[in-house]
Amino acid sequence: MRTQQRSLDDDERAMADLADVRDWGRVWGPPATGLDAIRSLVSRVTAATGWRPWAPGSIDPNRYTWGLVTPRETVMLVLPDAVLPESPRSGWSAYEIGPNDLPDAEDGLDEHWPGQLQLARKHWGEPVFVGPGDDPRIPDEWRGRRRHLAVWLRPGAEIHLYATQPDLGTPNAAAGFGYSVYASEVA
Repeated sequence: MRTQQRSLDDDERAMADLADVRDWGRVWGPPATGLDAIRSLVSRVTAATGWRPWAPGSIDPNRYTWGLVTPRETVMLVLPDAVLPESPRSGWSAYEIGPNDLPDAEDGLDEHWPGQLQLARKHWGEPVFVGPGDDPRIPDEWRGRRRHLAVWLRPGAEIHLYATQPDLGTPNAAAGFGYSVYASEVA
């Protein structure tokens, strides 16, 4: 197993960018492909966030997602119902995890989780949920895929901070931390 520890600067910027969005309900739209759908997505997100398209004028009509760049230069991948920062190259991660390395990878995630959670709290306040990824309150589609999970509620969205559970069934298994914003019915 190989590990790396990088500065939290990218996470600091991306989390601050996500905290700046006050009403996520204005970001979401129908899943559709084509030039008009992408233009609509970009216009909607730009109006709601102030982010700018990363490649204006070169829209791929077969896509239903698009990248936008924040004022702090974070690239956000925007889907009709989710936002995924493409810039979190921060913090601790492990890769090339083999079967014998799983306990060490899990220990690394456990050791670095409090720091990630503290950084997220700095930008998003107190989460409504913090727990292990196998907690029965977690929906089936997420349960077991995360080692740790914290959730914040915002108007129209849930923000998830998580530590990935290493999947030894995939080639070049890796583990680290991530965060995403998902559409919700929260008002």
